[in-house]
Amino acid sequence: MPRASRFAFAAKLLAATSLCFVLIGTSGVGEAQEFSTGTVLDDTEIGMTLAAYGRPLLIAGGLQGNTVTFHMMVDDSINAFATPGNNIYFNTGTLLRAKNPNEVIGVMAHEIGHIAAGHVVMVSSDLAAPNAISLLSTLLAVAAGVASGNPEVGMAVLMGGQRAAIGSYLAFSRGQEARADQFALKVLNDTHQSAKGLRDFFERLSGDELLVTDNQDPYVRSHPLTRDRMDSIEAAMAMSPYTNTPSDPDLERQHRRMVAKLFAFLKPQITTLQRYPATDKSIEGRYARAIAYYRRGQFDQAFPIVDTLLADAPKDPFFWQIKGDMELSRSHVEDAIVAYRESLKHLPDAPEILSALAHAAVESGKPEYAPEAQAALKHALAINPEDPGAWDMLARSYSQTDQTGLSAYAAAERAILLGQFGDVARYCNQAEKLLEKDTPTWYRLQDIKILAQNNMREMRKRR
Repeated sequence: MPRASRFAFAAKLLAATSLCFVLIGTSGVGEAQEFSTGTVLDDTEIGMTLAAYGRPLLIAGGLQGNTVTFHMMVDDSINAFATPGNNIYFNTGTLLRAKNPNEVIGVMAHEIGHIAAGHVVMVSSDLAAPNAISLLSTLLAVAAGVASGNPEVGMAVLMGGQRAAIGSYLAFSRGQEARADQFALKVLNDTHQSAKGLRDFFERLSGDELLVTDNQDPYVRSHPLTRDRMDSIEAAMAMSPYTNTPSDPDLERQHRRMVAKLFAFLKPQITTLQRYPATDKSIEGRYARAIAYYRRGQFDQAFPIVDTLLADAPKDPFFWQIKGDMELSRSHVEDAIVAYRESLKHLPDAPEILSALAHAAVESGKPEYAPEAQAALKHALAINPEDPGAWDMLARSYSQTDQTGLSAYAAAERAILLGQFGDVARYCNQAEKLLEKDTPTWYRLQDIKILAQNNMREMRKRR
């Protein structure tokens, strides 16, 4: 494929996938959203659980505890993979089918081993996405389509065929797999954790190698299993004093909540209620049922369950968050604001919840809530400046208070993240006429404008 055509193809894919990351919960007034295969999810609670699993492993491996970011991709199959930028992605099927945290931790240790050894797919800088939001989809679609010279490969990624693309494009050699195994075994031993989870996970997958390719889980295709690898893991287990060490009880609790939350958001209500029946009075059982009823808009059944959870754990930020999501979904925006405020009392630096509070404030249409919404969004964006949804909400909030220049500036920030360079120029021109010169915002606007101009110039050159 000619160079200009390759770039046009990459740009097309980027435009189609730029809203890849989706928050669990509700993104608007109405019922909770559905998630299609390939959607990359972001959830503060589950992110904190995965970070808790990974932090000791990273430190033991000589990496800083916050150097790797963990994500989820909606897919019932088993897979996990590392990408440039020190990101590790877990298919939701991997998390839901893990029997305990030790299995997830074992897989995580292996994937961190690939990062530590530099075994991640690299994409040339001229094809890299201009924003972090579309990193995964651009990596898979652009890399698969451009590097292979076959646009259909990239489109297959976008249209739900990403399993085969991931399996072939992210495949590791046997030597790389062995080195990642050895890294995993070392950090598990150094953190006094058992390698049973890694062994059990691989054992469950080992039968897949006998299946035809279409029936294999992608993990088998991208991480080929061998008897030698299994023998090496079992030999290390025989020598480790921690092989029979049980999982940390707190991690077990977090794992059960993570699985319940994911299951309830991703599976049909009837399936959730079968797995977590009314007789299940556990925290995770009630949590799952509340979410299952919420997703169907059955608030008369969801709210009493959430209230029992809050009665047992009045300082749990995530129970307050789900209550806020439910209130927002039924258009009780002021009640949602109260719930989100309570959530933030106990977890003040959660961008997802800060954005939810601002969302409710903007939906209220009341100018008196605007300062709180804007403060929450500025806080969220200070933590994660590459969230186009937060910039969009900030633009809306500024517009509600007639701060037209700042609204245009926030819209420009959103547009640059999404690669909408023509819109960037338009918003920058609007903002420049209204903002005071020589202020930090004005200088930032010049940076955005230059970045957009450079990208548009590069696009013209490639044509």
